[in-house]
Amino acid sequence: MKHIAAYMLARLGGNDEPTAADVKRILASVGAEGDDDRIELLLSQVKGKDLAELVASGREKLASVPSGGGGGGAPIAVAASGGGGGSSAPAAAEAKKEEKVEEKEESDDDMGFSLFD
Repeated sequence: MKHIAAYMLARLGGNDEPTAADVKRILASVGAEGDDDRIELLLSQVKGKDLAELVASGREKLASVPSGGGGGGAPIAVAASGGGGGSSAPAAAEAKKEEKVEEKEESDDDMGFSLFD
């Protein structure tokens, strides 16, 4: 997976045909080592292919992978289709989390003392 991520970073950075050395350089910049055989296999499989087509193909493959939860694959489909439209679900979850934090802080005030008084 790290090899694919490094390849994608190189492509998104404007390098239309990253070499094994490019992929290794990206991995080394974050302290990771690249496997020569895996890098060569990756480069041979993606050579000459459009980046958007590769991403679309990957999304289709991920949609068929079971997610392991009780949702029967729905979380994968939602995650794979996200990105452009945005969703209010993460914002709602974040708001709930903030409310819980506020409640916890308020409960400390009810004890009659504070660590910072």
